[in-house]
Amino acid sequence: MSVELMVWDEPVPISRDQARATYLAVKRGDPVEGDVPDVAKELPGEVTLYPGHVLVTMDLDTMDESSAQVFTAARAHGLVCYDPQRDLVHNVAPLGVYQGMQLHTGDGMVVHDPDLGLIRDVLATLSPQNPFVALVSFGHHFIQVSPGYELEYKEGTMVRAVVPDLAEVQQAFHEYATGERGFLTRHSWAQA
Repeated sequence: MSVELMVWDEPVPISRDQARATYLAVKRGDPVEGDVPDVAKELPGEVTLYPGHVLVTMDLDTMDESSAQVFTAARAHGLVCYDPQRDLVHNVAPLGVYQGMQLHTGDGMVVHDPDLGLIRDVLATLSPQNPFVALVSFGHHFIQVSPGYELEYKEGTMVRAVVPDLAEVQQAFHEYATGERGFLTRHSWAQA
Protein backbone atom coordinates (compact mmCIF):
# COMPACT_ATOMS: atom_id res chain seq x y z
CA MET A 1 0.00 0.00 0.00
CA SER A 2 1.21 3.53 -0.72
CA VAL A 3 0.46 7.08 0.42
CA GLU A 4 0.83 10.43 -1.32
CA LEU A 5 1.82 14.00 -0.63
CA MET A 6 1.61 16.87 -3.10
CA VAL A 7 3.73 20.03 -3.12
CA TRP A 8 3.28 23.25 -5.09
CA ASP A 9 3.65 27.01 -4.85
CA GLU A 10 0.95 29.24 -3.39
CA PRO A 11 1.38 33.01 -2.91
CA VAL A 12 -0.52 33.02 0.43
CA PRO A 13 -1.50 30.40 3.03
CA ILE A 14 -4.44 28.23 1.94
CA SER A 15 -7.09 26.25 3.80
CA ARG A 16 -7.47 22.48 3.90
CA ASP A 17 -10.51 22.80 1.63
CA GLN A 18 -8.49 24.75 -0.94
CA ALA A 19 -5.59 22.30 -0.73
CA ARG A 20 -7.90 19.30 -1.08
CA ALA A 21 -9.64 20.85 -4.11
CA THR A 22 -6.30 21.61 -5.75
CA TYR A 23 -5.01 18.10 -5.11
CA LEU A 24 -8.15 16.48 -6.57
CA ALA A 25 -8.14 18.77 -9.63
CA VAL A 26 -4.47 18.09 -10.33
CA LYS A 27 -4.93 14.31 -9.94
CA ARG A 28 -7.69 14.40 -12.60
CA GLY A 29 -5.12 15.76 -15.07
CA ASP A 30 -2.27 13.96 -16.77
CA PRO A 31 1.33 13.81 -15.53
CA VAL A 32 3.90 15.70 -17.57
CA GLU A 33 7.44 15.00 -18.72
CA GLY A 34 10.20 17.56 -18.64
CA ASP A 35 12.67 19.27 -16.38
CA VAL A 36 12.51 18.07 -12.81
CA PRO A 37 12.17 20.95 -10.33
CA ASP A 38 14.92 21.25 -7.71
CA VAL A 39 12.54 20.29 -4.89
CA ALA A 40 11.65 17.02 -6.65
CA LYS A 41 15.32 15.99 -6.57
CA GLU A 42 15.24 16.16 -2.77
CA LEU A 43 12.07 14.15 -2.22
CA PRO A 44 11.98 10.50 -1.13
CA GLY A 45 9.76 7.97 -2.85
CA GLU A 46 8.39 8.02 -6.37
CA VAL A 47 7.96 11.50 -7.86
CA THR A 48 5.32 12.29 -10.49
CA LEU A 49 5.22 15.70 -12.14
CA TYR A 50 2.02 17.56 -12.95
CA PRO A 51 1.90 21.11 -14.29
CA GLY A 52 3.19 23.22 -11.37
CA HIS A 53 2.80 20.34 -8.88
CA VAL A 54 4.90 17.45 -7.62
CA LEU A 55 3.23 14.27 -6.35
CA VAL A 56 5.28 12.09 -4.01
CA THR A 57 4.23 8.46 -3.55
CA MET A 58 5.71 6.58 -0.57
CA ASP A 59 5.37 3.18 1.05
CA LEU A 60 3.03 3.11 4.03
CA ASP A 61 5.81 1.52 6.11
CA THR A 62 8.09 4.54 5.64
CA MET A 63 5.39 7.21 5.60
CA ASP A 64 6.31 8.99 8.84
CA GLU A 65 10.02 9.32 8.07
CA SER A 66 9.48 10.12 4.38
CA SER A 67 6.71 12.63 5.12
CA ALA A 68 9.00 14.54 7.49
CA GLN A 69 11.56 14.78 4.67
CA VAL A 70 8.92 16.03 2.23
CA PHE A 71 7.59 18.63 4.72
CA THR A 72 11.15 19.91 5.32
CA ALA A 73 12.04 20.08 1.61
CA ALA A 74 8.76 21.81 0.72
CA ARG A 75 9.27 24.44 3.43
CA ALA A 76 12.88 25.02 2.36
CA HIS A 77 11.62 25.77 -1.16
CA GLY A 78 8.67 27.91 0.05
CA LEU A 79 6.07 25.39 -1.12
CA VAL A 80 2.73 24.20 0.26
CA CYS A 81 2.46 20.50 1.05
CA TYR A 82 -0.89 18.70 1.17
CA ASP A 83 -1.32 15.38 2.98
CA PRO A 84 -4.51 13.75 1.61
CA GLN A 85 -4.34 10.82 4.06
CA ARG A 86 -4.62 13.14 7.06
CA ASP A 87 -6.39 15.93 5.11
CA LEU A 88 -3.84 18.46 6.36
CA VAL A 89 -2.12 21.33 4.58
CA HIS A 90 1.35 22.53 5.53
CA ASN A 91 1.69 26.21 4.67
CA VAL A 92 4.94 28.16 4.75
CA ALA A 93 3.54 30.74 7.21
CA PRO A 94 2.52 32.10 9.66
CA LEU A 95 4.84 30.37 12.11
CA GLY A 96 5.08 30.43 15.88
CA VAL A 97 7.77 32.37 17.74
CA TYR A 98 9.95 29.43 18.76
CA GLN A 99 12.44 28.58 16.03
CA GLY A 100 12.85 24.82 15.84
CA MET A 101 9.54 24.11 17.59
CA GLN A 102 8.25 20.64 16.78
CA LEU A 103 4.72 19.32 16.36
CA HIS A 104 4.32 15.65 17.32
CA THR A 105 1.18 13.56 16.93
CA GLY A 106 0.21 10.18 18.31
CA ASP A 107 -0.19 8.83 14.78
CA GLY A 108 3.48 9.43 13.99
CA MET A 109 3.64 12.83 12.32
CA VAL A 110 6.58 15.09 13.22
CA VAL A 111 6.80 18.59 11.76
CA HIS A 112 9.58 21.09 12.44
CA ASP A 113 8.42 24.72 12.62
CA PRO A 114 4.73 23.99 11.90
CA ASP A 115 2.53 26.80 10.64
CA LEU A 116 -0.24 28.02 12.94
CA GLY A 117 -3.03 26.73 10.68
CA LEU A 118 -1.55 23.24 10.70
CA ILE A 119 -1.40 23.27 14.49
CA ARG A 120 -5.09 24.23 14.69
CA ASP A 121 -6.12 21.59 12.13
CA VAL A 122 -4.04 18.78 13.68
CA LEU A 123 -5.77 19.30 17.02
CA ALA A 124 -9.09 18.46 15.37
CA THR A 125 -7.69 15.00 14.53
CA LEU A 126 -7.43 13.85 18.18
CA SER A 127 -8.90 10.35 18.34
CA PRO A 128 -8.02 6.81 19.42
CA GLN A 129 -5.89 6.65 16.23
CA ASN A 130 -4.18 9.94 17.15
CA PRO A 131 -4.08 9.88 20.96
CA PHE A 132 -2.02 13.05 21.55
CA VAL A 133 -0.72 16.25 20.01
CA ALA A 134 2.32 18.05 21.43
CA LEU A 135 4.16 21.27 20.65
CA VAL A 136 7.70 21.12 21.93
CA SER A 137 10.42 23.73 22.27
CA PHE A 138 13.13 21.24 23.26
CA GLY A 139 15.11 22.13 26.34
CA HIS A 140 12.61 24.83 27.33
CA HIS A 141 8.92 23.89 27.56
CA PHE A 142 6.05 22.03 25.90
CA ILE A 143 2.28 21.76 25.75
CA GLN A 144 0.38 18.60 24.90
CA VAL A 145 -3.19 17.35 24.84
CA SER A 146 -4.93 14.00 24.79
CA PRO A 147 -8.55 13.11 23.96
CA GLY A 148 -10.88 14.33 26.68
CA TYR A 149 -9.03 17.65 26.33
CA GLU A 150 -6.56 17.11 29.12
CA LEU A 151 -3.85 19.72 28.64
CA GLU A 152 -0.37 19.32 30.06
CA TYR A 153 2.15 22.12 30.17
CA LYS A 154 5.73 21.92 31.35
CA GLU A 155 8.16 24.71 31.97
CA GLY A 156 10.05 23.47 34.99
CA THR A 157 7.09 21.81 36.73
CA MET A 158 4.47 19.84 34.81
CA VAL A 159 0.90 21.01 35.33
CA ARG A 160 -2.37 19.59 34.04
CA ALA A 161 -5.83 21.01 33.32
CA VAL A 162 -8.97 19.66 31.71
CA VAL A 163 -10.57 22.14 29.30
CA PRO A 164 -14.16 22.03 28.04
CA ASP A 165 -13.80 21.82 24.27
CA LEU A 166 -11.62 21.74 21.18
CA ALA A 167 -11.82 25.51 20.68
CA GLU A 168 -10.18 26.04 24.10
CA VAL A 169 -7.45 23.55 23.20
CA GLN A 170 -6.82 25.29 19.87
CA GLN A 171 -6.65 28.67 21.60
CA ALA A 172 -4.19 27.36 24.21
CA PHE A 173 -1.93 25.86 21.54
CA HIS A 174 -2.11 29.08 19.48
CA GLU A 175 -1.16 31.15 22.53
CA TYR A 176 1.69 28.77 23.35
CA ALA A 177 3.03 28.87 19.77
CA THR A 178 2.86 32.66 19.59
CA GLY A 179 4.52 33.21 22.97
CA GLU A 180 1.37 34.26 24.81
CA ARG A 181 0.52 32.64 28.12
CA GLY A 182 -3.16 33.52 28.63
CA PHE A 183 -4.01 29.83 28.79
CA LEU A 184 -2.14 29.58 32.09
CA THR A 185 -4.45 32.04 33.85
CA ARG A 186 -7.67 31.01 32.09
CA HIS A 187 -7.66 27.40 33.34
CA SER A 188 -7.35 25.65 36.69
CA TRP A 189 -4.04 23.80 36.76
CA ALA A 190 -2.82 21.10 39.14
CA GLN A 191 0.66 19.63 39.42
CA ALA A 192 0.97 16.45 37.40
